[in-house]
Amino acid sequence: MRKLTAIVLLLCLLLCGCAQQQPAGQTVAPVQEQLWVHFIDVGQADSILLECDGKFALVDGGNDADGGSIAAYLQMQGVEKLDLVVATHPHEDHIGGLADVIDAFPVDAVWSSSIPNNTNAVRNFLKSVSHRGLEVVQPAVGQVFTLGTATITVLGPVKEYEDLNNLSLVLMVQHGNNRFLLTGDMEREAENDLVESGADLKADVLKVGHHGSESSTGYIFLREVMPTYGIISCGKDNSYGHPHEDPLSRLRDAEVMVLRTDECETIIARSDGTDIYLLWGEEHLQNAA
Repeated sequence: MRKLTAIVLLLCLLLCGCAQQQPAGQTVAPVQEQLWVHFIDVGQADSILLECDGKFALVDGGNDADGGSIAAYLQMQGVEKLDLVVATHPHEDHIGGLADVIDAFPVDAVWSSSIPNNTNAVRNFLKSVSHRGLEVVQPAVGQVFTLGTATITVLGPVKEYEDLNNLSLVLMVQHGNNRFLLTGDMEREAENDLVESGADLKADVLKVGHHGSESSTGYIFLREVMPTYGIISCGKDNSYGHPHEDPLSRLRDAEVMVLRTDECETIIARSDGTDIYLLWGEEHLQNAA
């Protein structure tokens, strides 16, 4: 799991200095079965596309205004149908664009955490799901969805919370020996409860919770995850000041290499089941196929 290699584009080195340069002459051997994880740049919001063996899942859909651009991005990646759509929790910056995406593509299944029907974003999401003849499933901890040769396992939430951030669905995506932990906006209370539950949280790549807010990514949680890479989805010069210095300091102390969409734009991870290769910058949208 820990054997990881980063492909670094020279363009990104100049723009955001996120990692080391790939050694000259090194190539990535093509593989038949692979997982692609796209951390889509949607500003101060989250949206993650999973692609494995011709199967696709979308975790979160950005803000209301992001739906059209996410649908266009999915079309560019060859998506014709979504096998699974996940709304980690009902805040607009996660669920807002999903209505447009569900309207644009056939969908097989929809997961969500508990969603009170009290905002336009939620009502539009539920309306689009209903038009597809589907129902929203609130998956149980331990539920597994198979996406090609990858699996998506629900790890949390393990308790009920008043704070919707802590109700975020927590997903472990496993492909061979490689593991990606997707945390929505989970904060430290739910992180600590998840640790105490005994769940296996070790992962190569952590989608850092709540856009790098101070309220997430505690030391106890990080010691359990022990990620090599941390991906933060946040908007450039956002009004929340995300990511905050405290979680960035904790990530540095844990020797986690941090990549941010406000600096690197869309970030793509490719897993062949043994190694993980990271790509970002303007050229990867054309050359990552």
